[in-house]
Amino acid sequence: MKEPTRLFDCIEFQLQNFPLQDMLADKENGIWKKLGTREVGSMVNDLSAGLLSLGVTSGDMTEKGRDKIAVISKNCSEWVILDLAVQQIGAVLTPIYPTINLIELEFVLNDAEVKLIFVYDEQLYQKVDSLKGRLPFLKDIYSFKPKTSAKHWKEISSLSTPALISKVKHIADTIGYEDLATIIYTSGTTGTPKGVMLSHKNILSNVMASIPCFPPGKSMRALSFLPLNHIFERMVTYLYLFRGTAIYYAENLDLISDNLKEIRPHLFTTVPRLLEKLYDKIMSKGNELTGIKRQLFFWAHGLAEKFEINQNMGIIYRIKLAIANKLIFNKWREALGNNIKSIVTGGAACQVRLIRIFTAAKLIIMEGYGLTETSPVISVNRYDEDGRMFGTVGPLIEGVQVKIADDGEILCKGPNVMMGYYKREDLTAESMTEGWYKTGDIGMLVNNKFLKITDRKKEMFKTSGGKYVAPLPVENKLKESMFVENVMVIGAEQKYVGALIVPSFPYLIDWCKSHNIPFTTIDKIIRNEEVIDMYRGLVESFNKYFNHVEQIKKFELLSHDWTIETGELTPKLSLKRKVIMEKYRDEVRRIYSTNL
Repeated sequence: MKEPTRLFDCIEFQLQNFPLQDMLADKENGIWKKLGTREVGSMVNDLSAGLLSLGVTSGDMTEKGRDKIAVISKNCSEWVILDLAVQQIGAVLTPIYPTINLIELEFVLNDAEVKLIFVYDEQLYQKVDSLKGRLPFLKDIYSFKPKTSAKHWKEISSLSTPALISKVKHIADTIGYEDLATIIYTSGTTGTPKGVMLSHKNILSNVMASIPCFPPGKSMRALSFLPLNHIFERMVTYLYLFRGTAIYYAENLDLISDNLKEIRPHLFTTVPRLLEKLYDKIMSKGNELTGIKRQLFFWAHGLAEKFEINQNMGIIYRIKLAIANKLIFNKWREALGNNIKSIVTGGAACQVRLIRIFTAAKLIIMEGYGLTETSPVISVNRYDEDGRMFGTVGPLIEGVQVKIADDGEILCKGPNVMMGYYKREDLTAESMTEGWYKTGDIGMLVNNKFLKITDRKKEMFKTSGGKYVAPLPVENKLKESMFVENVMVIGAEQKYVGALIVPSFPYLIDWCKSHNIPFTTIDKIIRNEEVIDMYRGLVESFNKYFNHVEQIKKFELLSHDWTIETGELTPKLSLKRKVIMEKYRDEVRRIYSTNL
């Protein structure tokens, strides 16, 4: 086969190079149901043909003229089959987060003029159906799960005929490298969603440039649980498909631990928040140990905290670390299936301390950086050690250029930069400067090779004294404490920096018990003077890492964690700062109601 030029070429590419028995796999009724490459190809073609039968069309192949198909579903094989089926008939898939609120859902479906929508189950069907009277373009709703109020998706495949399959192949042959492949609406932290238009070239160039960065090897398995709606997991999915890596879909976030042990994957992608939770779980187990086992656990952990890459740590350290790996860290690897070659993280900044500790434990963390608008990868720490550097997001991938603007903003140019925002030429023009995409992130190149992100440009704020503060490094440092679940640094136009802190309640409750502090409710715990004093000391211990202006002078403890469902976090678990400021305006007022 010639060099692939469209994302849906992955099926033919896989068939010719490394056909799999488990190209895609889902767990159904306690058993992993595996679909081979040939079977997936047949299902994709039948679905494409059925969609043509329903009148789905590529129109005049312009961005606005092509039919839009939406999907709102958890990760599953059907998601990928739909994606490839829609692509090869020139229609455009518009993925939507299952957790999206109704206002944004209505906006996206109408803005994209979605013709058909595919949902995972009855619950998501009801969510879409509740808006049906306000969706003039929507013709029908189909469900991946049977026995729902929606029509089952296989009803469409049943409409396939040999003549329609032939028509599918003819249309597929007319689709080019630079044609639009998908529109992804970014939820962002502010404003209405923007439809990012990405071509086959944008994403496929990113896939091909990223493949050499990953661990080499054949017959590998990956566990997928980050939402496919996000470009990070979606691009990595194509990468798996083009390199013959089998994809297994986790049942849900609560069962990831079980699925890891069953599948024993070689790879998975994650976001820092989930990596932090994994680390907290490991540390919680360590804290339960007693005697010599406890001493060994924390001895090994202390060694890992000192670990460096691309440096000679000395023979004594190497011997000690080898013992730690044999006695302690082997249990960490077993918990992840004992087969992990690397874990890829992105979407937000990851604590350097965590990357250091996991790497020492022979769990290689490949932290990368990018945006939906860059398809997404701009840079990534490589699997090979000389292409990794702690505290950075790695070297640029091949074909992607970066320059640092005078104000420190990272500008990007390359085949991965989006076609533009759908129906928003004004926003597209605003996002570019002389052919360079403005990322909105502040950064620098270390050793003229490794990209380092220091903050989000729009998240930086100025105190009333005119000093700029970058909140992200302060927040990440505080989250190193086991007593801090989440934190947001505040202080725009104020005399000093403050913080809203969500305690890690399991650790805090244990601390209260060990200090004989009585409590009946979470609200009473966070108002207890001894607890507040403990957090005051904790904040002071971290303030030494920052200059006077950046140091947290006052804080408020909060009684509830921030989640996607309650609105404080985006689907990729970033802070919605404006929402949090509004929701906790009383707490913010208390922080600044008195002078220091």
